[in-house]
Amino acid sequence: MSFFPGTDPVPGNALACEAIEHLIIPRSSDIGGFSVRRALPSSRRRLVGPFIFFDRMGPAVLKAGEAMDVRPHPHIGLSTVTYLFDGEIKHRDSLGTELVIAPGDINLMTAGRGIVHSERTPENLRGHPLSMSGLQTWIALPDQMEEIDPAFAHTSKAELPVFDSGGASGRLVIGAMGGLRSPVKTFSETLYVDLTLAPGARFPFDAGQEERALYVLSGEIEIAGDRFAADQLLVFRPGDEITLIGGAQGCHVMLFGGAAMGSKKHIWWNFVSSSKERIEQAKEEWRTGRFDIVPGDEEEFIPLP
Repeated sequence: MSFFPGTDPVPGNALACEAIEHLIIPRSSDIGGFSVRRALPSSRRRLVGPFIFFDRMGPAVLKAGEAMDVRPHPHIGLSTVTYLFDGEIKHRDSLGTELVIAPGDINLMTAGRGIVHSERTPENLRGHPLSMSGLQTWIALPDQMEEIDPAFAHTSKAELPVFDSGGASGRLVIGAMGGLRSPVKTFSETLYVDLTLAPGARFPFDAGQEERALYVLSGEIEIAGDRFAADQLLVFRPGDEITLIGGAQGCHVMLFGGAAMGSKKHIWWNFVSSSKERIEQAKEEWRTGRFDIVPGDEEEFIPLP
């Protein structure tokens, strides 16, 4: 929690110390040549709604001669969600998809029974400095959907609903909020919102979502008199009305959550499942080369840890 002094909470709002179940400081990891901050899973929280993995990529500048190169690797039992603020990533997968994602677009790749993909800096952007900033999250699939056929869906920035009122602006990436609905399809109730608040601007975080959290991307946010700086994940207690307030310089945050998973989910490396035995099977399938290959990216792969 913050020790900054603050004004009294808005009547009807829970105190921040009561409303926030967990404050998580992400740990740094390396993917494809640059550092990321990993907020989920953590020792304090495994999931928020269906979100079982949350990586903050960058912001970083890849120098000339450097590139993002995440070699082909497998997934089961989840949907990956790639959302960028800056830079571009070339996605290839074992379905034959080959596509460049740009800022504001969303890639949703559903692994189901198994998929392999790679994520690399596009060839035309290599050789000079490149800014990179974004989020990579995973959404766990409901038990009955874990073994569905793999699929890939790309939704462009222009297709996503936007809002701008009273100093609160942003984009509804997944789910429904304030009369808006994203066209992105998921298999369980999911909310994912890109929100920017001007200094002092207020935004109610709907208590209708069973599980809710936010990640502070930049700036500072105030909640019931407490202030929280960038690169902190706040997980809220269910049912409380929460008002988010932009700090002195404003803030950029990502809201996320949804319905709680109905069963325990196991995660190991890139595999998610309600069954430990299924994860062991996926390990053996990758070790022995029984996953499909990625057309156009067949020369490299990430070995089983």
